[in-house]
Amino acid sequence: MDFKQNIDKMVRIFIPVFYSVGVAGFIIPLSYPYFEKLIPLTLILSFILLVVYHPKQTSYGSTILVFTCIYFSGLIVEMIGVNTGIIFGEYSYGPNLGLKIFNTPVIIGLNWLILVYTTSSIFEKFNVPSIFKILLASACMLAYDIVLEQIAPLTGMWKWHEGNIPLKNYMAWFVIALVFQSFIKIVGLKTENAVSKNLFISQFVFFLILTIFLK
Repeated sequence: MDFKQNIDKMVRIFIPVFYSVGVAGFIIPLSYPYFEKLIPLTLILSFILLVVYHPKQTSYGSTILVFTCIYFSGLIVEMIGVNTGIIFGEYSYGPNLGLKIFNTPVIIGLNWLILVYTTSSIFEKFNVPSIFKILLASACMLAYDIVLEQIAPLTGMWKWHEGNIPLKNYMAWFVIALVFQSFIKIVGLKTENAVSKNLFISQFVFFLILTIFLK
């Protein structure tokens, strides 16, 4: 095994260990206030890992186009959603996602990008037509959101004004996911990534465990 393979293996091990430490940090009352402030940094670190392991044969133009469009589209959708209640329902962001513009954390566009990219990557190698890859990746994003919505209010990310999560939130998530996943396929961006699966599963399990312990 050469040096690069060793590094790759260490990174794939590091990701679940990193999120396991995060679980402990959120569950332990003394460390909770510190760990909840690290959410934006965690998203940035996740994005950096995806960029490092992004397929080298993919053109820079396609990569920049897709990343930029999904980031800003996700951010704009959230701006409209949080300020009007039309898209997802009535909700507001808490203090733990960092800097806000028009009541919307600027990091939230990065969250959309990471989710779209990692789920696309997971199904990239499946030997099925693109339409099925799009549907599977979008369903995966929806499942992620169902879990995330349970824990978001408890970690200061956002809260629903009526307390209950409206059905249209999940419907909107799935439709937006379909649009973003379709966009990746139309542009032809290659998303096979050595760390995507580790990253997505680690995040999903992270929120799932927190839901069990913090609810």
